[in-house]
Amino acid sequence: MRRSMLGLLLSATVAANVLTGCGGGSTPEATTAAATEGAGKVLNIAAWNEEFKSRLIDHYPGYEEVDGTTGKIGDITVKWHITPNQENAYQNRLDEILLAQDKAPQDEKLDLFLVEADYATKYTDTDFTVPLTDLGITAEDMKDQYKYTQDVVTDSKGVIKGSSWQGCPGVMIYNRKAAEEVFGTQEPEEVQKHFSDWDKFNESAAQLKDKGYHVISSMADTFRIYQNNSKLPWVTEDKKIQVDDNLIKWVEDSKALVDAGYCDTYDQWTDDWTKGFYPEGKVFAYFGPAWLIDFSMAKDVEGSIAHEGGWGAIEGPQGFYWGGTWICAAAGTDNGDVVADIIRKITCDPEIMKDIVLKDNDFVNNKPVMEELANDESYSNEVLGGQNPLKMFCAGADRIDMANLTAYDQGLLQDFQSAMGDYIKGNYDSIDKAMEQFYTLATTRYPDLTR
Repeated sequence: MRRSMLGLLLSATVAANVLTGCGGGSTPEATTAAATEGAGKVLNIAAWNEEFKSRLIDHYPGYEEVDGTTGKIGDITVKWHITPNQENAYQNRLDEILLAQDKAPQDEKLDLFLVEADYATKYTDTDFTVPLTDLGITAEDMKDQYKYTQDVVTDSKGVIKGSSWQGCPGVMIYNRKAAEEVFGTQEPEEVQKHFSDWDKFNESAAQLKDKGYHVISSMADTFRIYQNNSKLPWVTEDKKIQVDDNLIKWVEDSKALVDAGYCDTYDQWTDDWTKGFYPEGKVFAYFGPAWLIDFSMAKDVEGSIAHEGGWGAIEGPQGFYWGGTWICAAAGTDNGDVVADIIRKITCDPEIMKDIVLKDNDFVNNKPVMEELANDESYSNEVLGGQNPLKMFCAGADRIDMANLTAYDQGLLQDFQSAMGDYIKGNYDSIDKAMEQFYTLATTRYPDLTR
C-alpha cells in the first residue's frame, strides 16, 4: 500500500539530489529579465487552484498569459499543473511528481509548488524542498513578514523552506441586511456585541432562527476556531494521536447548534453550504479570512450578497486563522533564479504586496504594508459594504501561533470531522462511538500512528 507521508518515501538517492541553477540567487534589485538569463526553458508549477496563477498574471512583472495552462516569463515557458484538492488528489499527484523528479527530463522537472499549512511540514521536512537561503533569499528580504508564516515552513533543523504572500487571520463575515432585520443594526461595532463570546453567539442564534435564518451554514464553519484555540498538537512526539478537550467542546457545541435548528450539517464547499452566499440561502454568517471574502463568496456573480456589497466583518466570539498558500522551490529545478525572483517579488516586495491588497483585497504577508492600509481612511472593501476590516485582520495575525503544527494535521482534522459529523447528525448515539470511528480512520490513513 502506498504510504501517505512523503517523508517515509525518501531514499538515499533522493537525499543526494543536486540543486542546479540556484547558486547565489538574484539580488533584491534584480530584474525579471536578468533572473531568466541562463535558466531552463520551462518553468513547471504545481498548484490546486487558480489563485496563485492570478497573482502572477496580475502582479509579477513581465508575466504573459498564453492560455489556461501556459504562460511566458521572458524566454521561459510557464507550465501550470493544476490538480484540485478534493480527496487528497493534489497531494497524491505532487507526491508522484516529486518521487520521480530525479529521473524526469529536464523540461518536465517541477520547479515550484504550493502547499497549505495543514500539510506543509510533510514537504518542508524533506530534501524535496530547497532552503530559501540556497536561492539567495535572506532574513533581510523577509524581515517584514508575519512570523507565523515563516514558522509554518521551517523544517526540524530550523531552516525556512518556503514563503507566502498572504496572512490568514479570520473574522466573522455577517449578512448586513439580516443583521438590520434581526438586531436593528448593521454596524460592525453594534453587531459584535451580539457575538462577543459563545454564550452571546448562541443567544443570537436563537433570535436569528425566529426570523428564519441559520446563524451559520454548517457546524463545519466553527471547527477551525475551536481547533486553532486548542492547546495540544494532534500527535505526540512518540506518534500517539491526542484529541484536545477544546475539540470535544466543538463536538458538544455543534451538536447543540444542530439539534436546536441553528445551523445545518453540510460539508464545506458543497452547493448546499454555499447557498448562504445568496439572500435566499438565509445564512447569517460565515467564518473566514480575507481570501474567503474576495476569492470564494461569488462576488462576481449577480445576485450574490458579495456582489451587492452586503457583507460586514466583525471579530466574532474568538480569534482564529484558516489556510494560506506557501511557495516552495523543488529540489532539482533548473530555474532557481526565476523561482527566487518570484518568491522575492510576490512575497517580499512591499509595492507589489500593497498592489495585491488594493486590487484583490487579500491580506498580505507584510506587516508595515498592512498596518499602513489599516489606518488608511481611503481603503475600503466593496464586498464588505465599504468597510475597512484590516485592523481586525492585523490584530488577528499578530496572535497566530503555529507551535502545534504537525505533518498529520490535514488528514486527522478531516477524519475527526468525518467521524464526529456522524455523531452530530445522529448516526452514532455517543461521542465514544464516534471516537472509535475516528481512531479507525486515522490509523488506517496513518499506520505509523497509535491511539
